[in-house]
Amino acid sequence: MYLARKQIQGALHYAIRESYRDGNVLRSRDLFDLGADPTRYIVYPGGNSFYIHEDVREALAHRGCEPKESDLDEIFWRFLKPRIRRALETFRHRELNYRRFKRSGRRERGGPYHFFDRRRFYFLKTGRTQPRGSIRIPARFFKRLDHKSRDEIEQNFIEMERNLHVREVKTYAYSIFDVQSFFKESFAKTTPEFLDQTDVDRYFIEQICNLNGDPVFWSGMQPNERLHDYLIRYVVMFFDYDFQPQDFMAETMRQFINRRKGYRPPQSGGRKNVSLDQASSIFGVDRSQLQQMPRTDLARLFRRKAMTLHPDKGGRHESFIKLIDAYHSLMRGKRR
Repeated sequence: MYLARKQIQGALHYAIRESYRDGNVLRSRDLFDLGADPTRYIVYPGGNSFYIHEDVREALAHRGCEPKESDLDEIFWRFLKPRIRRALETFRHRELNYRRFKRSGRRERGGPYHFFDRRRFYFLKTGRTQPRGSIRIPARFFKRLDHKSRDEIEQNFIEMERNLHVREVKTYAYSIFDVQSFFKESFAKTTPEFLDQTDVDRYFIEQICNLNGDPVFWSGMQPNERLHDYLIRYVVMFFDYDFQPQDFMAETMRQFINRRKGYRPPQSGGRKNVSLDQASSIFGVDRSQLQQMPRTDLARLFRRKAMTLHPDKGGRHESFIKLIDAYHSLMRGKRR
């Protein structure tokens, strides 16, 4: 049983839904319509206590559902008065931890998980894109997706995505649709704003259309000829937001590349690690100075070198890419 949200004529409406098994497929169904204001079903008898109105329980019982008190409390938690939430927060965490402890002995898992769910969940939990190759993520990392219908999974992701910072929104949409896999440039994963944005947009649209037509992903839900409502929010994330440069250096590089639309960095298999001796030769600075140099000073040094090595200023493409690789290699080893 879970809380579902849906836009109806521009207003947010809520409903209580549940996932249920129909043969080999998990589906979802509405149990009770909470309308636009679920707070009308919360009763405050006094002090810091509250309970859910009997109308909700009776309606759920009529549908053959008898939820635990804790399950209903969890659904209505976000609608409680802030003062009540603050007073009960400690007890709520204890209850949630106890329930997780009791469930920890179960061995049954709901996987395998769809690759799109894995990418989203990994990014939202770690802030990074899912690693490729030989790095394996344990199935228990994704246990929050177990035994849930597609609708319930999407509702959970909507809630998790509310915590995204505005600077992360477009990067999130770019990463979870794996748009970087279409590019061979070494910086495609970390600085997508330097890529040809026409190509980026085209590959994103291709990926979202492929997912919209994936019957495995939409298992348990009715097919939709147009773009599904659950995917529209990613179109908004991608086209209504911009990639945010990490610092002034990134903004400077973006302006350089935008002024030279025909420029394409050399293709390579991935970002190269550059040794300290190589970086010293590229930057023309003693290796001991590079080791002791703060991140801010290194960024200033990079900007000065970029002004001379960038193709717009008469530099060679290969030299400029080596400069970028050296800069990122040095930055990864600095903490301040």
